[in-house]
Amino acid sequence: MLVAFLLPIIALSLESGTEADPLQAPIDIGDRRELFVDRLLIERLDNAALRLHEPVSGGVVIRLDKPWEGPGNFPMSVFEHGGRLLMYYRAMRVDTGDPLGVLCVAISEDGGETWAKPALGLVEWGGTRETNICANEQGRPLMVIPWLNTRPGVPEDQRIKAIHSEPLSGEAHTAYQDPAGPKRLVFWVSADGFTFRKLDPQPEMVSDLRNCFDGGNTLFWSEAEQQYVLYYRWYESEGGRGWRSMARATSKDLFHWSESIPMTYGDTPREEFYTNNTTPYFRAPHIYIAPAARFMEGRRVITDEQAAAIGLKASHGNFYGNDCSDAVLLTSRAGSTRYDRTFMETFIRPGPGAGNWVSRTNYPVTGILPAGPDRIQMFVARHYMQDSWHIERLLLRTDGFVSITAAWAGGEAVTRSLVFRGSRLEINYRTGAAGSVRVEIQDETDAPIPGRSLADCREIIGDEMDRVVTWQDGSDLSALAGRAVCLRFVLRDADLFSLRFRG
Repeated sequence: MLVAFLLPIIALSLESGTEADPLQAPIDIGDRRELFVDRLLIERLDNAALRLHEPVSGGVVIRLDKPWEGPGNFPMSVFEHGGRLLMYYRAMRVDTGDPLGVLCVAISEDGGETWAKPALGLVEWGGTRETNICANEQGRPLMVIPWLNTRPGVPEDQRIKAIHSEPLSGEAHTAYQDPAGPKRLVFWVSADGFTFRKLDPQPEMVSDLRNCFDGGNTLFWSEAEQQYVLYYRWYESEGGRGWRSMARATSKDLFHWSESIPMTYGDTPREEFYTNNTTPYFRAPHIYIAPAARFMEGRRVITDEQAAAIGLKASHGNFYGNDCSDAVLLTSRAGSTRYDRTFMETFIRPGPGAGNWVSRTNYPVTGILPAGPDRIQMFVARHYMQDSWHIERLLLRTDGFVSITAAWAGGEAVTRSLVFRGSRLEINYRTGAAGSVRVEIQDETDAPIPGRSLADCREIIGDEMDRVVTWQDGSDLSALAGRAVCLRFVLRDADLFSLRFRG
């Protein structure tokens, strides 16, 4: 089934996962916002380049300060619901013998700056029920991955859902089962995000021998595709070894699922990804952002002395000082079975201190949210298997994952042939005090359209999220809507993050 009626930009086949050659016809971007996280729109860069931007720290927001929490904590998900933010994380002590831990929740009432651990009164621990541990209907703790179902028409008491995996044998789930063993996904629903009940009936989602449904499965309703999309751990063999990778499956109704299709990564070196964290970007929901945890197995950084100094714990005989991890930026587009790896470089760096250079740390929380009109926020867990484990807030400019960047000497970018809907062009950009942005609109022969040439464009200087481009006679582009055009951006000491045509 083609989704071209919703995504004419690339005409993807959901059945085969193949992409039509975007050079065969103009790319219809309609009035959608487009980010430069991949090269879909770019025809040519002259003395300009794509630049990956690193988020900055917004401070520590969650620390270990409860007796039921432990150094085996693991990030899960964060989303907005009911006017507040909910963040879920695994709390796991290493001295109890529990290989799975319990699900805890924190709440932010101020948009993500400060967080509190609510006393839910659901699960008793150490003689008190004033814990932030989520529970099932029987009042027992559970370990699931919550997500927000944004599909229109979903009953409000099922808006928050969760998933976990269990063996087909029905045995108790543990974190240390054979990854080749087939499992099923179990679906849960919650009215308040604290007490969960099993969905009845259960969807039909069973793994095959290459999938163990661990590693942070990500599930969401895609408005762009008009279906549910699941990204999950997939094991592949290549070069005589197994690789942690991802696969994708879809469903129209949540109950009946397509076959799994392994994700591809283009012509890039093979690397392992522990969690994918794929989510639609809220300002451009046809673009999926995946700050994936890159796992460098066997790449040891710290010494035994450093491991002892930071109090690195062991669990089930596993020593966590032999590997290191960071996060990279993967992106995909609705309907695609390919992750674009525009950058091999690190997106979220481990940072200073031996505590950030151990196995399974620096793993992002699934979820990218607004943090005001000019910033977005995400979260990352640090110091795995240490008493100093914490979740850090990260801040980035709105749309600011990647920019087309030119130095003071100047450069330019030319798009492929586009078709748009609307009457004006808005850009997200920034310049230096001596910098500038100018825009020319060309026809299919690369000739400037009269009145929309570079010479006609009013120089743009500043730092704005949604600046309307104007020419000598104004900003109205309605006469060009529906016509194939190219955009030529001439930049000097400037970054261009996104563009959008509006009515």
